[in-house]
Formats: sequence, C-alpha cells, structure tokens
Amino acid sequence: MAIDDYLEKPYWLIDILPKQVPSNCRGQYFKIEKYWLEQPQLVRICHKFASLLMKLNCYYDVSIVDADGAASVSLQPESLEEMLTGGDAVYMVMDSENAMIGFNGDDHYMTLYNPSNELLELVSLLASSEGLFVWKPDNEE
Repeated sequence: MAIDDYLEKPYWLIDILPKQVPSNCRGQYFKIEKYWLEQPQLVRICHKFASLLMKLNCYYDVSIVDADGAASVSLQPESLEEMLTGGDAVYMVMDSENAMIGFNGDDHYMTLYNPSNELLELVSLLASSEGLFVWKPDNEE
C-alpha cells in the first residue's frame, strides 16, 4: 500500500498529551506547543518515539519508507533517533499489519494509521511505557 493510501485510513495519535485539547480551552496550548517544538525538548520527545518504535520492532517487522513510498529500508536502531530529529517526514510501515506510523518531523505526536485492535493495544502499552498516550482525534469517527 502506498503512503497516500494509509493517509486515508482511520488513525490515532501517539502524543505527549493524553487527549485532544478543546478549541475553546482557556489554557496556553499554542505557547506550550511552541516550547515543546524547540530544542532540546523536541529531541527528548523524539527519543521517546524512537524507543517506542524499537520496542514495536521486537514484535513486528517495521520498515522506513521515503516520502515517495518507493524506497524501503530496515529499521536501524542506531540511526532511528537521528532520522526522527532530522526535521523530515518519516514513515514506518508494518506490511504484515497493513498499518503505518507517520511522523512529520516537527510535531509532538506521531500518527498511527489503520491499526488492527491487537496492534492498537500493543502500541498503547508501549506508548505508556514511554510516558506517551494514544488517542483518537474528535474528528475521527
């Protein structure tokens, strides 16, 4: 399946926040988000993402796919965090599960597309072990 095909599937967020911030919230979400996306905070978040993905790779074969969806390489633990902090979009595909995790390179969350119930449960457990949360956005039915 091509990356664009996954982007049309149901999705969940793997986030540092436990649920969606309401649009009418009185908090300072945008100021705090800006802080999280600066260094060294973003590197810390990417470290959590890399650790989650390495743990996930113990259960499933995970491949890194480029933005065109053409090239695929095996997940290499030594370079994963570097790829995540490089600022480019990174797509991790689990062919056996027909699922994908995408990271835009400049967000405080990753997106899990088209997970089976079993994969969603495992990712939720792994996210919890890293102090992260998995939740479905309000706009997703």
